[in-house]
Formats: sequence, C-alpha cells, structure tokens
Amino acid sequence: MKNTAASSNQRSTQSNQPDAGSPASVADPGGRIKTLVILGASGDLTGRLLLPGVARLIASGRAPGLNLVGAGSDDWSPQQWQDRLKDSFSEAMEPDGASTDTGIKELHQLQEGSSYHQLDVTAKGALGQFLKDIPGPVALYFALPPAVSQKACTALTPEDLPEGTRLVMEKPFGSSVESARALNATLATLVPEDHIHRVDHFLGKSTVLNILGLRFANRLLEHSWDGEHIEKVEIFFDEALTLENRARYYDHAGAGRDMIQSHLLQVMGIMAMEPPATLGEQDVRSSIATVLRASSIGRSGHDLAEYTRRARYTSGTIGKRKVPNYIDEDGVDPANDTETLAEVEVYINNWRWAGVPFILRSGKALGNARKEAVVTFKPVPHLPVGFKGTDSPTRLHIGFGPDTLVLDLDVNGPGDVFTLDRVKLEAELGSDPLLPYGEVLEGILRADPLLSVRGDTAEECWRIVEPTFAAWASGAVPMENYAAGSSGPQAWTTSND
Repeated sequence: MKNTAASSNQRSTQSNQPDAGSPASVADPGGRIKTLVILGASGDLTGRLLLPGVARLIASGRAPGLNLVGAGSDDWSPQQWQDRLKDSFSEAMEPDGASTDTGIKELHQLQEGSSYHQLDVTAKGALGQFLKDIPGPVALYFALPPAVSQKACTALTPEDLPEGTRLVMEKPFGSSVESARALNATLATLVPEDHIHRVDHFLGKSTVLNILGLRFANRLLEHSWDGEHIEKVEIFFDEALTLENRARYYDHAGAGRDMIQSHLLQVMGIMAMEPPATLGEQDVRSSIATVLRASSIGRSGHDLAEYTRRARYTSGTIGKRKVPNYIDEDGVDPANDTETLAEVEVYINNWRWAGVPFILRSGKALGNARKEAVVTFKPVPHLPVGFKGTDSPTRLHIGFGPDTLVLDLDVNGPGDVFTLDRVKLEAELGSDPLLPYGEVLEGILRADPLLSVRGDTAEECWRIVEPTFAAWASGAVPMENYAAGSSGPQAWTTSND
C-alpha cells in the first residue's frame, strides 16, 4: 500500500523590518561580485562541479554581468580553456526550465570574455600582482588542496586584494584542528570573517531550508524532536561511484575526511540544532556551532572500535560494470590504508539529545545508493493486545538530491483490520533548479554567508573526528572488506537496513 501526500511550497514571509541577522540585511546588492577568479582552474573539481554550477547560475539569469577568470599551474592555451568551458557549459546552454534566453546569452558572453592564466599562487607577490588587473569586487575561489591554499593565503597581504574581495575556500578546510586554526588565523589577517566563504556544496539552500522548514514549521514534529521520542538518527551518503580518476585526492582523504568530517557533520548540526530566532546567517550558523561544540564520537571512556567502522571495496560488479579491488585502482597506494566506506556514531551531549546516536555513514562502490537522513522514533509504550502483524518503528526519511520526504507508518489493513500494515506517506520538497555549486555560488555573489561554514565550526569538525582518524591510523579499528556493488559489510546494521 502506498499513500502520497501533497507537498506545499509555501514559505512564510519575512518582516519588512529585518533585524541584523535576517537574510534581507545580509545580502548587499551594492557589493555584488564583479569577477569570479578560480584558482586551480585546470583541476578536476573545477571542470566536474564548479564550472557547471557557474553555468547553470548564469544561464538562469541570476548572476548578470559576471566576469570569469581562471588561473592554474598547468600551461594551458586559450583554446584549451575555451574547450573546458564549452564542455562544462554545454548542458546549461540548452533552453529548459532553468535556462532562459537572456541567461544563455549572458553565458555566451561570459565564455567569450573569459581567460586563463598560468600562475604559481604560492610565489610571494605573484597572486597579488595578478589581482591588480582584475575588475573588483572579486570572489577569489581556491579550488586547491588545503596545503596549497594555505601557502597561497600566506603569500598574500591585505593590500593585494581589491576592495570588497571575498575569499572562497574549498573543503577540506585544513587537514587537522591545528591546520584549520592556522588557516583561519591567516585568513583573518586578510578579510573580515563575513567575507570568508568555506564552501560545503552539500549545504545547498533548498536542502538547508527544507530541513529547517520541516522541523520548525510543524509543531507535531518539533514537539517530538528529542531523545525522549527518537531512538536514533542516521545520515547516509552511499554512492555507486568509484574513484572516477580522483585517486590523487581520494587516496589521501578516504571516506572519513571526504564526507563525514565536513558534509555529514554539518547536516547533523542542522538536524539537531535548537530553533533559531531568524534565518539570518548569525542565528543559523551559531545554532549549528552550538551542536558541534557539544558533539563527540562514542561515549566517554569507551573504545572507539565500538563506535567507528571502516571498510574498503574489493572487486565486484555495479550494474554491468566490473570494478577492480580498490588497491588495484590506478593511482592508489596500498600503504595509505585508505577506507572507502566509513561509519561513526556521534553523541550530542546536551539535554535534547543525551544518549541518542547520530550515525554518519558514507562510502563508494555500493550497490544501493542512499543520500538521506533517517529519523527512527522509539516504539509506542504499549500496543493494545489484539493487534497482529509487525509493530515496526515510525521512520522519517529526508532525501537529499532529489529532496524528498517519506514517513513510514503502521496502519490497519487492508483486509484484516486487526493486522498492522506498513504504508509510506511521500512528498517532494521544494527544490532549486540550480546545481548545488550554483546555489552556494549565488550566496557568495550576493555577499550572503548563510550557506558557508563558519571558521569555528570548521575547527570543531576536525576536533570531533581526529581521535577516530588516529585510532584508524594505529590499527586499533580493523579495516573490513565489502564487494563492490554490495550494500557493505554484512555485519554492519546499516548495510541491512
């Protein structure tokens, strides 16, 4: 049996008199970015994710008059850069529900006027000299490894940056608490905190607002959104993709650093936060920070092997595609001991969530792709004698991309009205036609840091996971195996859910 609930896209309106933390007061049309400069423009991230996001944003008519400049270490000709833009922009160039005729024309103009420059961003004075000829205000996007970004920022001075410059840092932000703190200190000497955008493309505007709207606009849910009523919260990002030519990055990061340390902890913060006064960046980001400060993996005094798990895929089949052992993939060094599937249990040590595990899981080469948060409610205190069938837990599924809502309930029938039967109430949540990177970039261009990770929370995320990574590196938590195309190690509860 399957029930479908109608969805509503209505949003509550803001007051005409926004306070200092409201969205209306954050965006500053007068300070709109004139030029987007991408450092690391010849890299994989830029071509695969960043440029398609830029293209969809421009083609939708929501970023008029933007200039695009690329810089990288590779010696690319103007034609090579134009070829990259053509490939990355091709989908957005086709008229559809998101792209408009005016927007497509803007995108053509941006592509024709865009240029690429070979540049060593870590050389003292090189980046500053380069920026002197760039029309400002500028968004300086560091699509670079963390260590290179740190060196590039260290080589900059405040005088090197055009007025109104916004610094955009790609994740991972640092590689430890210490390095994240050092990078934060460096950035603080260059621009104010509200001019720093630490990008987490997983935090698209529609995803964030859907979670906040679901929780805080529905008394029925928020009333039971605590440890008294909820048994556990699981956040999944399981994907069928393998390395996809990204071994140079992934084999040093692994599933833990790639997804859990950044994306999933941030989603957890939104799922667990207290109700903010407004949707302004100060209120929302402070509420997330409060959750992360109270969080740790496992329970105090217990072995991390009990609360963390790691595994690596072996050969298998995903659809019709044969996948080799991870350690046999091109560019992989077995000595790195990299996990491709990771799972941790986080506990939030406050009144609302005491004792409730937040299970964060992410992995590659899995047969069942899952991108969702699952809230499992506790059983009813007493089921009247006489009911038959399985009394299954009530579960709420919040899907990410596409954004969906599914509520699993037990109801009577059909047939024998004394028998409980499982039904699903489903709804599609509001979504933005922009790609995730387009949503994040729009906030940057509009000078709105709501979707950016604040400096203190970036450090907190590393604090939470560092003991786990140390335990893995020491071998205290064994590396398990799972066949590519499977659901993961069968002993894991999440692999059988």
